[in-house]
Amino acid sequence: MADDERFDAIVVGAGPAGTAAAYTMAKAGLQVALLERGPQPGSKNVMGGILYNHYLEEIVGDAWKEAPLERPIIEERRWMMTPKAYIGFDYKNLRNREHPHSFSVLRARFDPWFAEQAEKAGAMVVPETVVERLIVRNGRVVGVGTGRGDDLHAEVVIVSEGIGLGAGLLEKTLINGKPLRRKLRRNEVAMAVKEIMQLDSGLIEERFNCESGEGCTIECFGDSTMGMSGFMFIYTNKDTLSVGGGALLSEFNATLRSPNDLMEHFKNHPSVKPLLRGAETVEYLAHLIPEGGYRGIPKVYGPGYLVCGDAAMLSNPVHREGSNLAMVSGKLAGETVIHAKETEDFSESRLREYKGKLDSSWIMADMKKYDKAVPLLEHNPQMLAKYPQILDGALDEFFRVDGTSKWEKQSKIFKMIRKEGGLKMAWDTVKAAWAMK
Repeated sequence: MADDERFDAIVVGAGPAGTAAAYTMAKAGLQVALLERGPQPGSKNVMGGILYNHYLEEIVGDAWKEAPLERPIIEERRWMMTPKAYIGFDYKNLRNREHPHSFSVLRARFDPWFAEQAEKAGAMVVPETVVERLIVRNGRVVGVGTGRGDDLHAEVVIVSEGIGLGAGLLEKTLINGKPLRRKLRRNEVAMAVKEIMQLDSGLIEERFNCESGEGCTIECFGDSTMGMSGFMFIYTNKDTLSVGGGALLSEFNATLRSPNDLMEHFKNHPSVKPLLRGAETVEYLAHLIPEGGYRGIPKVYGPGYLVCGDAAMLSNPVHREGSNLAMVSGKLAGETVIHAKETEDFSESRLREYKGKLDSSWIMADMKKYDKAVPLLEHNPQMLAKYPQILDGALDEFFRVDGTSKWEKQSKIFKMIRKEGGLKMAWDTVKAAWAMK
């Protein structure tokens, strides 16, 4: 690339948000550069591993059917775990055999394909390029400085680099003396860890009760995270399992636990260990995930820049949604730049359209809805530690046949719940329902 080359837009980060933005703009004929720090898109990108094809189809149309997806998700399982048990809820939706709405996915396979679609649409995909700074002139972002020593210029820079905790572009860049995003607090960020574990496809289907080619998810709470605010998961891929999870960074610090401690604890739970027997870890990944909720969202537009995906703190941990918010926000950012190009007006007031699009979309509706969910768990650790054990004890008593009458058992269970949980447990249940309303 020539040092003086100018683009309509530069996109920083070739994850779902950045690639969606680049594809949308390139398809409309704009000159777009998509910069990726890894040797190829996906090599540095991490997520749990579930992708919702509805949003992918909105962007690339029928081409989504050619994407390198893993297994359609037919069954969803939720486990509330104690050290010696789990209380589960399973939902197997056979309609998804004909019309699946989600797939397991490996980013190392999916992201290069998605970036290739952007390249076919006309975007210039540039891997192995670290963006070290946003270039600001006269109070406006006008380009980026890269580790290659190049200064690239554009009418708009779309930042979709992920969180970039502490040293991200948004935190480092000042306009009128203020950073584009304040420093994140440790209770607004989760540390997530993930292993890709090789396992024969037949064994996957046998152990997870899946038909050939079909998949399921298991998401685990409570003891799975050693009582910390977060969850663990197992997602079935074609011939691997995605095993991982995470918790708030603040709680890792407070407990002096490490992500590896969390993974080993989960993998050795008596309910999980048999599912992983014989599986070989072939990849180990770690990633920071935004957990700041609606109140943690920074200003998503400004003079010469837009922010989308994780960089904009768009994440819904209650529904394990991140990639779909990223893709849709990238698409909306791209559409905003297209409209700005049509009028050759790239002013901050013109770019404000992006925030309007977000505010009127389901994204902000969901962000507002679940804004209190993470703080609720953070400030009420009994919900993931003590209460599952109370329920476990009650169910153990209920199902145990030991010569005790059912009247006596019922009385014993009520006394146990009243003694261990009582009104506090009832009130916390109300608070949880209110936070999720």
